[in-house]
Amino acid sequence: MNNFPKANSFDVNLVRSKIMGPNPLKLCEELLRGVNIAKGSRACDLGSGTGITSVMLAREYGLDVYAVDLWSDPDENRAFFREMSVPDERIHPVKANAAEGLPFEPEFFDSVVSIDSYNYFGRDPHYLGERLLPYVKSGGRIYLSIPGMVRDCHDALPACLLASWDAEQLEYMHDLAWWRDMIGQTSGVIIEDMHQMTCTSEAWADWITCDNEYAQGDRAAVEAGALEFLNTIAVTLVKA
Repeated sequence: MNNFPKANSFDVNLVRSKIMGPNPLKLCEELLRGVNIAKGSRACDLGSGTGITSVMLAREYGLDVYAVDLWSDPDENRAFFREMSVPDERIHPVKANAAEGLPFEPEFFDSVVSIDSYNYFGRDPHYLGERLLPYVKSGGRIYLSIPGMVRDCHDALPACLLASWDAEQLEYMHDLAWWRDMIGQTSGVIIEDMHQMTCTSEAWADWITCDNEYAQGDRAAVEAGALEFLNTIAVTLVKA
């Protein structure tokens, strides 16, 4: 089991009530382990969901966080942030569709963090260069934790994956080589690092213990052996 002091500082019941997939706090902490992001710098939590990762970025890393999500309610997130004692000036809920571009000035962010959501919009080869990179400062970094496959197997999907998901849903999942090729099509960005994360099984275990229909629906695949085929891909990009 990995050591996650930042993720484990959150109450277990709170985490179970807020997460929407494999434990994003642990994914975020592993992704940023050893990374030095200047305190007070401006960060976008892209696809922030209920905002629990945004709280961690603000509280545990000292960042000025913009929690950007299409589906969550900014007022609900604002109330949650206040409950977590994060000052309003340190965290900003924003409703926006990442696939269509962001409502910010060019080069607004020092960094972007995206946990368990980039695969929904980043599969468009034009997305990174046209609708995300313009909002990042030159020299700024983009940190991605992408749910993926150990190796692409769409031509012969294992039965364990189909126990919870259909072929269309699994089109959102690809392997490291696929993502390297996708990102490599974008000029003006350098791939600083790509690797398979180590906490995938633990993050999934946290998720399927949650008492909601989505977690329960995913449990069948995991219990059938899906994690032999699924991984999580960590990506660090630098804007040239």
